[in-house]
Amino acid sequence: MLEDKEFKRRRNNVVDILRKNDLKGALIYYDELNIGNGWYLSGWCPQFESGCILIVDTGNAYILGGPESEPFAKMDSAIKETRNITVFMVPDEEYPMAKIVTFKEVFDEVFGGSKLDKIGIVGMSTMPYGVYKSLTDDIKGIKLIDITSEYEELRVIKSQYEIDLMQKSTDITDEGFKAMSDAIKDGVSEIYVAGIADGKIRTGGANWFGYKTIVAAEERSNGVVPTASNRILRNGEMVLAGCSARYEGYASAASCSAIVGGKPSKEQKDYMKMVVEAYIMTREMLKPGMVGKENYAKIKKYFSDKGGYEKYVVCPFVHTCGLHEAEAPFFGPNSNDVIVPNMVINIDVSLWNVPKFNGIRFETGYLITEKGNKPFSSYMDKMIENVLDW
Repeated sequence: MLEDKEFKRRRNNVVDILRKNDLKGALIYYDELNIGNGWYLSGWCPQFESGCILIVDTGNAYILGGPESEPFAKMDSAIKETRNITVFMVPDEEYPMAKIVTFKEVFDEVFGGSKLDKIGIVGMSTMPYGVYKSLTDDIKGIKLIDITSEYEELRVIKSQYEIDLMQKSTDITDEGFKAMSDAIKDGVSEIYVAGIADGKIRTGGANWFGYKTIVAAEERSNGVVPTASNRILRNGEMVLAGCSARYEGYASAASCSAIVGGKPSKEQKDYMKMVVEAYIMTREMLKPGMVGKENYAKIKKYFSDKGGYEKYVVCPFVHTCGLHEAEAPFFGPNSNDVIVPNMVINIDVSLWNVPKFNGIRFETGYLITEKGNKPFSSYMDKMIENVLDW
């Protein structure tokens, strides 16, 4: 549950955005996939249903959702005031004892019937058409002002509270990855290995996952983010492995390519060392003042100089991490975003569909400090670095 001091800090920051834009209030859309913006202000996300947070310039806030998750919200959300709206309910489900209202009725209640000409909106691009239609039909004449970018910027620089949660998340992820690594053996299935990691992560205290655990051998590793299958692992195969715990909403990641049986061929060693060298170059660049596209250009050129491997690059090599395992800014080829202290950055160096070798990834997270970076996981940081000693 979001602690009260942190909730008040975040609420006050959102109120500042409202006042800056001369807004009486804003609606913040969320669902189980687009969890970050809702969780940031409430420390909570429903099951089955989607919803909005309505926050007004006085600081008062309301969960607008469905009746099935209403008791859950009152129990675990930092926001205790709830209202039920049809469009957020499980389709065709009936709740005869619940009070169901419209957006218009909520606005009349909250804003006292005063005339509104505009309202802020967060998450417009992820809001389903049905929600948008219900909202705009109910509040005709009120203009929607998109403040998503300003709101999401609040999530980029982490507070000490958030950093502590991300450290705990990383500790849990590491234990899951260690258990998964030990389970990668000849004759076992990908899904069995993933299950070992999942169990360790959940029993370690995670409230959910940043992404579904990845275990993918050989040709299946080209899926970039493939979930585990019933494919049986065999000695000598290269396996893409990755897991991500969520602790109190905050995600982390550990990913590494490994060899079943632990005895890579010389070609496999050389391939993995090349990618790890790019990883180390990225780590050395990871400090305040780095511009996203500078890293992308340097590492892509490195892969080009190694014999044309740049054509197997699909993703940027660094991205921020927080309430999602990967979230903006992503520091891609056109990114002018600048790294600053108290960002949490994942180095995520990967290649895909490489002939003979297939996909490969090395990933873990770092806290940006005044002087450089500090690994959240000394275990993963050192393990990746040690590939150079093979």
